[in-house]
Formats: sequence, C-alpha cells, structure tokens
Amino acid sequence: QLPLVESGGGLVQAGGSLRLSCAASGRTFSLYAMGWFRQASGKEREFVAAISRSGVSTVYADSVKGRFTISKDNAGATVDLKMNSLQPEDTAVYYCAAKSTPFYDNRYYYTGYDYWGQGTQVTVSS
Repeated sequence: QLPLVESGGGLVQAGGSLRLSCAASGRTFSLYAMGWFRQASGKEREFVAAISRSGVSTVYADSVKGRFTISKDNAGATVDLKMNSLQPEDTAVYYCAAKSTPFYDNRYYYTGYDYWGQGTQVTVSS
C-alpha cells in the first residue's frame, strides 16, 4: 500500500497559477513512478503528466505541455504539479497516482497505476 494525499487545489481566475502537491506515506516512494490525472464533471479521467522513479524523465498531455510542470522529491516523498496559465477547461478534480511497473509501460492510462489519492478540486473561472 502507498497512501497518497493531494493538496493545493482551489479556485483561481483564468491565467492564474496553482501548485498541487501529493504526499506519500512509507519509505518506498522512490520505487514508484508517479502521475497526475484529472476528471472533469461528466468526463472520463484523463492523463495530465507523469514522472519516472528518479524524477529525471517526464511526459505531459498535449493540452498542458508548456504550462504544467511535474516534479518529484524522493527524500520528501512528494510529487508536485505546478500549473501556470490556467484556463476554464482545466477545471477538474486532480488525482495523483503511483505506478509500480516500469515508467514506459501504460503510463498514459489510469489502468497503469496502482495507488490513487482522493483528489483535489481545481476550478478556473473565466
């Protein structure tokens, strides 16, 4: 088990920024690649970004590339998502997830992740 707790969501105006953080419990955090997903009301959960176990490799959805940055701190057992230039279409519940399988395996789909946080709401007003 790897309990995950997200924080940092909230209400922001279009063009603004937020930083989401996901804290993990346990001493095995460095063994997991991590991802962020989001789910808007009435839509399927979609991939946002992922980072490798070491934090060296990252991938992003095209819709957030250049605006969002994922980072991982293995010592502190946290993974952050810095979100800039937020738009109303970024409104969703954001989830962090941990992946025990290799980073390149099924990293763009929620089925590739083993543990999930409870989610944090991000609302962007126009």
